[in-house]
Amino acid sequence: MVNDKKTKEEIVVNQQYQKPNSALLLGFPLRLHMYNLAKKNPDSSYHVWLERKPNRHKNLAAFLSERQVERLGKSFVVTGISNFLKKNGEPPVIVDEKKAEKTKNRFLAYYFNKGYFKTKVGYKIDTLKNKRGHIQYSIETGKPYIVDTITADVETPQLDSLYHKISKRSLIKTGKQYDSKDFIDERKRISTYFRDNGAYKFQETNISYNVDTIKTDHKANVEVLIENQTIKTGDSLIKTPFKLYKISEVNIFTDSNAGKNKLKIADSITHKNMNLYSSDKLAYRPKAITDAIFITKGSTFSDTKRTLTSRALNNLRIFNYPSIEYVEDERDSTGTSLITNIVLSPRKRYSWIPAVDFMHSNIQDFGIAGNMTFTWRNVFRGAEILDISTRGNIGSSKDMANPKGVFFNISEYGADMKLTIPRILFPIKTEGIIPKTMFPSTIASVGFSRQRNIGLDKENFSGIFNYNWIPKKNNSARFDLFNIQYVRNLNPQNYFNVYESSYDTLNDYAQVYNTNPGNVDENGNLTIEDGGADNFINDVLTGQTTLTPEDEVYKDIRSIDERQNRLTENNLIFATNFTYTKSSKTDILDNSFSIFKTKIESAGAFLDLMSNLGNPSLSENGKKTFLNVEYSQYVKTEFDFIKYWDLGRRKVYAMRGFFGIAIPYGNADNIPFSRSYYGGGSNDNRAWESYGLGPGTSGGVNDFNEANMKIAFSAEYRFNLFGKWNAALFADAGNIWNIWDNVEDERYTFNGWKSLKDIALGTGLGIRYDFGFFVGRLDLGFKTYNPAKPQSERWLKDVRFDKSVINIGINYPF
Repeated sequence: MVNDKKTKEEIVVNQQYQKPNSALLLGFPLRLHMYNLAKKNPDSSYHVWLERKPNRHKNLAAFLSERQVERLGKSFVVTGISNFLKKNGEPPVIVDEKKAEKTKNRFLAYYFNKGYFKTKVGYKIDTLKNKRGHIQYSIETGKPYIVDTITADVETPQLDSLYHKISKRSLIKTGKQYDSKDFIDERKRISTYFRDNGAYKFQETNISYNVDTIKTDHKANVEVLIENQTIKTGDSLIKTPFKLYKISEVNIFTDSNAGKNKLKIADSITHKNMNLYSSDKLAYRPKAITDAIFITKGSTFSDTKRTLTSRALNNLRIFNYPSIEYVEDERDSTGTSLITNIVLSPRKRYSWIPAVDFMHSNIQDFGIAGNMTFTWRNVFRGAEILDISTRGNIGSSKDMANPKGVFFNISEYGADMKLTIPRILFPIKTEGIIPKTMFPSTIASVGFSRQRNIGLDKENFSGIFNYNWIPKKNNSARFDLFNIQYVRNLNPQNYFNVYESSYDTLNDYAQVYNTNPGNVDENGNLTIEDGGADNFINDVLTGQTTLTPEDEVYKDIRSIDERQNRLTENNLIFATNFTYTKSSKTDILDNSFSIFKTKIESAGAFLDLMSNLGNPSLSENGKKTFLNVEYSQYVKTEFDFIKYWDLGRRKVYAMRGFFGIAIPYGNADNIPFSRSYYGGGSNDNRAWESYGLGPGTSGGVNDFNEANMKIAFSAEYRFNLFGKWNAALFADAGNIWNIWDNVEDERYTFNGWKSLKDIALGTGLGIRYDFGFFVGRLDLGFKTYNPAKPQSERWLKDVRFDKSVINIGINYPF
């Protein structure tokens, strides 16, 4: 009770030394029950059981041997179960008055730090039935103290001048309630500012406060005390004013040998007032190193510049973590100069990493993948890194057409080459827009792959040229000047073997409307290899059957034809995009953070401009082409937001919201398959399989359902079961739709706010095991609201184990 009111404020509750046993859902203390199931002394219990009957030990030893009898007592069946339950369970929390007294003192300290200097805390222990106890703490905070006057006494004159420059931005403010955290943060702020402005020897401990609250009517008068430095001279301590230091010399030792022994220096050069030394011929262009150095000759000593230098050198990825030290320059009679020595330890110039992986996906039931990456550091002596990688995999899929019955009927191979340059490579200077404090880099990459998996057998050529930088800590930006992808389908005639649902629908219609016997086999089914399915579509669309454009069947067949054309056509994508990510996560243990990511992309505008400059060549469909390929033209934008709340005691609530839309225009009336959206799968709506949700209320009738607009929202409550075993309850909502493209069927399209009723809802539960370096995940999803069903059957009709979807994944879904 705080001021006669119950509180559940987490930070207050966490002041207790004793808390009730942790509980899972509905208050059930699973870990306590596990602990209570364990035998207190399983070893002793075993020996008591063994000696309970005179001949039991003797007979068991004759049957197993004396050694085996002893080993049986340490086996999992005898003692292992109890040890497991004890290790992963939770012992009962015993009421302890000493800990209650310690909690009382902690409450006093907590509220004192919040400005309640006259807090009173009491507690009462009540005994309940079934050997249970209840502790009630009563806290009377009284009136808080408010900061009134703020003065400063700075003994060093130079620091006094610096302090007055920043005093107006003080975190301790008049009229604000006293909070010790403000005083701690203000001490850090002042110290950081001083150390960034030459005070090399200054420490936070040189700052103290004098807070006067005597007869002030709950007001606190604050005096900031900044003392001179204390220096030991012989056996005595003397105080002397701080000095402000400047950098007189910057030495860079490009290898540890040169740094350890100056006599081993074989090559040296001075660039931008920085001295570079090497024990062999200098292996780097000087600019490549000096561009990463923020400490310059003649500048004022700054801790921030040291940190920036360390990060920049580390980001080059050609050195191990650098050593940066400062030495007082004895040549300066005033004693205010520092020599900066930076010692670098180069990584191996060449490295080769092979890897093998086994996989399972919605396309392949089993696969073996391998890749090899060769890295060449400092390739052009400018700290550039060249990565050349090759990859290949073979797999098996029972869903793919496989007339010869070959087990490994899926294959893919490819190669990529990436060059990373630690600066912005552009014809004009960009330092004014993207300074080197943002750690800019340029990446150029090309790649090729050839695959035989979903049956259309694709070749993929890609080329990317992008810029990356970090505008602020934990934020990142990426600008793809161009992102080129060319996808060529090698086996388009195999379409209906792959997309079986489209074939089945078409074949059903052919049983009624087909007029050409040459389109079907002896069983009356449309042929695929002989072109019967394609010929039937052509017959319908050219009026060779009784169907007319007003018939629903005609519209369905036209839709199948449009989808086939879109998925079998070759794609040329020439895009430019910008991605910005903002994160508040501090480290891997932080469970209270948010991440916001946005992306905007434009494709085809440059190629359209080039086409308009001359006489554009047109395809048979009347579309503009580049190198005889119709190019895609669209604009696309995405918003992705993730938020985590740490609920304490290894419980976390996490949510994610996503919206994306891609709008075709100009030379295109749809979005390439590789740039479209899909629903379902282990990282999306887990009650549907990948590509199985939507679009709209269509019910996922196609084999690979996709569209050009997506809305998704997921929420997950995660909690620890015991040990490294965790669980989660989740809800996933969302769907995909077609909008402003060539799809007209209302079941597939977004038709304003009323289409939000098409949002599907999947709920479920998951089990996770923390391996340390990754998390293994198994989720079970149930279709709670299925928009593909009639209105009266959408809710809870599929919440059954036989209709659930099992998802296996690595790490958390968001």
